[in-house]
Amino acid sequence: MSTLGATVTRDGIRFAAWSQTARRLWVSIFDERGKREIERLELRPEGEGVHALFVAGLGPGTRYGFRADGDYAPERGLWFDPAKLLTDPYAVEIDRPYAYDWRLAQRRGEGADTAPLMPKAIAAAPLKRVPASPPLFQPGGLIYEIPVRAFTMLHPDVPEKLRGTVAALAHPVVVEHLKKLGVGAVELMPVTASIDERHLPPLGLRNVWGYNPVTFMALDPRLAPGGIMELRNTVAVLRQAGIGVILDLVFNHTGESDRLGPTLSLRGFDNQAYYRHTSDGRLANDTGTGNTVACDHPVVREMVLDTLRHFVRDAGVDGFRFDLAPILGRVEGTFDAEAPLLKAMREDALLADRVLIAEPWDIGPDGYQLGNFPPPFLEWNDKYRDEIRRFWRGDAGMVGALATRLAGSSDVFAAKGQNASRTVNFIAAHDGMTLADIVRYERKHNEANGEQNRDGHNENLSWNNGVEGDAVDPAVAAARLNDQRALLATLFASRGTIMLTAGDEFGRTQQGNNNAFAQDNEITWLDWAGRDKALERYTALLSTLRRAISALSDTGFLTGQPPAGSEMPDVTWLTETGAPLDEQSWQDPQRHRLVMVLSGEDHRFAVIINGDRRACMVTLPEREGFFWTAAVDAADISRPVSGRTVIFMIERVQAGTREKRNG
Repeated sequence: MSTLGATVTRDGIRFAAWSQTARRLWVSIFDERGKREIERLELRPEGEGVHALFVAGLGPGTRYGFRADGDYAPERGLWFDPAKLLTDPYAVEIDRPYAYDWRLAQRRGEGADTAPLMPKAIAAAPLKRVPASPPLFQPGGLIYEIPVRAFTMLHPDVPEKLRGTVAALAHPVVVEHLKKLGVGAVELMPVTASIDERHLPPLGLRNVWGYNPVTFMALDPRLAPGGIMELRNTVAVLRQAGIGVILDLVFNHTGESDRLGPTLSLRGFDNQAYYRHTSDGRLANDTGTGNTVACDHPVVREMVLDTLRHFVRDAGVDGFRFDLAPILGRVEGTFDAEAPLLKAMREDALLADRVLIAEPWDIGPDGYQLGNFPPPFLEWNDKYRDEIRRFWRGDAGMVGALATRLAGSSDVFAAKGQNASRTVNFIAAHDGMTLADIVRYERKHNEANGEQNRDGHNENLSWNNGVEGDAVDPAVAAARLNDQRALLATLFASRGTIMLTAGDEFGRTQQGNNNAFAQDNEITWLDWAGRDKALERYTALLSTLRRAISALSDTGFLTGQPPAGSEMPDVTWLTETGAPLDEQSWQDPQRHRLVMVLSGEDHRFAVIINGDRRACMVTLPEREGFFWTAAVDAADISRPVSGRTVIFMIERVQAGTREKRNG
């Protein structure tokens, strides 16, 4: 298919757009400020839905948009209106952010030209490609999820002009923090240009998460005022520090929303092709946002692939996380693990080695697809999230589930003979309560969102240690800190890839708000000055330990059998007395203690988990010539294990034993 978008050459620009149902298409050229339309030129049909025109004399920096005309019959999925300026789906830069205005949704003939309300695409000369390099991030490592704006808005050591931008992530103080935590890759929440949902402006709110895109390639000027080069430079700085960059991308829907939504781009070009529809002609809503992108359409599929190639070729990213990823695998509405788009991602010459992460659910039919994406897709594991929370909340009968999650979730990911886990383990993410709030609030507190606390999940599997929200009782504060340490330790002791959301390492709170997508304020901005530095140091110690003990970061499933060349089983599950767990112990609903003993190359490693509120003595299996010592905190040796605590012990060779064996 012909190249789409604005292709800048030495002699001018070729403008091209695709529509199978539009009768006429134009390109509108604007002045250098993007305020005044100076030319409107009709594109010529070239076949297969492509309309194009070469305009001599134009160069990089030209501001433009498209217009389309045809039937206007929303009941049949046709929304053509030449008064609606449309953003190029292939635009890589826009001159201002999107801003919702009710006039963008007016019916044909009822509204004025929307050009003054719309950003203009900026034609860009092709960039020199980033040299091809394999991804830095490897499965089993630590992913650090970052909301770009909220991350540095209050960082006292980041220059004010950089705060809240992609460029701020390349600042030395940020890089130092990431390295201290042992981050393998940062996962940037959406940085492409998005628009607010229509209910937000009247509430004085705006979508700060960015999960409401309009087009897929252009970066949001509020997050990356320097455009693709800003992202490219930040990726290079982080890569130099050994840290990969993963982009969280949204291909499942756009901000054009339902039939009452604005016409901004895809709807105006070819609503029937770009979006899925139900049998009666209504927009399908497998996303809960009002529309669903038709990722099984060949033109849409190629646009998604071109977007991924753009970010690899022009920014050098390690890979991608896909929001509501079953949409990408739906063929005529039904999820298929071998869908053409998923298959093409795995086979594309430029994308085949990239990190690919699926959020494996949407709200459509059979939308829960955890474990069903094909390798090498990693998958967000909500079973891990929920069952770890339930265990530490004190729910009955959770010790077996705890062991399964620690061991790599083979019940989910071992299908079809797979011997490595594709799990992404996490306890908290951007969507839901923060890790600190899980132990501070039993209920959501979303009043600031302006929806009378009706939005967000009602069941958070959280607990408050006796007081809802802020507490002055030192005992309550100590219990909450203990629980955060226990949750973090469990995460870092779990097989597979792990993910930590920015700020959870130092006690970030959102005041119980579990749906803070519209809070561009202190609710979501990370409080660097008030962070818990002791908890931050503990998290860094856990990360150092995980990288040092290969048995922790391995992605192979734990089986209880000796690996090849070893006489010791890869894992032994014990009670606190040192006895192997029998069937009765596994099924005991009141059991809240578990000891996991992992075998390394020449030593063993023990994770002691006491989820009970009572302290207990723990007996570890002894071997002649070895002794157990604390792996993180020297105070962990020779004392009862406190209630609601995780202790790490490592086996060492006794002095003189190795020499005697070698003698």
